[in-house]
Amino acid sequence: MDDSQPLAISAIQHFAYCPRQFALIHLEQAWADNRYTVEGLLLHSRVDEGEPEQRGNLRYERAVLITSQQLGLNGKMDLLEIETSYSPPKLTPVEYKRGKPKVQDWDRLQLCAQALCLEEMRNLDISAGALWYWQTRHREVVTFSDDLRQATLDAIRGAKEILLKGQTPAPTSHTKRCKACSLVDQCQPEVVRSDRSTFYVQELFKE
Repeated sequence: MDDSQPLAISAIQHFAYCPRQFALIHLEQAWADNRYTVEGLLLHSRVDEGEPEQRGNLRYERAVLITSQQLGLNGKMDLLEIETSYSPPKLTPVEYKRGKPKVQDWDRLQLCAQALCLEEMRNLDISAGALWYWQTRHREVVTFSDDLRQATLDAIRGAKEILLKGQTPAPTSHTKRCKACSLVDQCQPEVVRSDRSTFYVQELFKE
């Protein structure tokens, strides 16, 4: 996989949620806060401020920088749990989210990407991680199955293709998702959906 342009691990969640949102943020440098983004920033700032600590055989390291040369990824993970009673130590990446558990895999893909980076950096296998949701105070264990790993690689590839092409995709059909997006005003999905001019021009140049 081309790693000439490193991809932020957090961008994988943006792409999985909506490729157009990903492009607006990472191609067009657009950003706007709403209640959800502000709460997320506050949550992560609290997590990042925590100091490393040891509780018996379990060590907690926060705001851990991670990277993958093979996949062209870099970023920061909220929490790494290290169980030193295992040999080699058992590593569990933990990602904090402001909302609640989701049916979709947006958050799981981001967490799996963190595990792929750790596996490359530490030369070991990581079988599972965890998502902790602030709204429900719920910890969800995520198994890094072959299907989830492949979906994560596909998301990384799809995001990088958008960056390589330098073209913002059209809006998706997920109108409920649009309403929750902080970039809805910049995106103007309903306006773009109703504008057929781009499609018309593309049709003119088809062979």
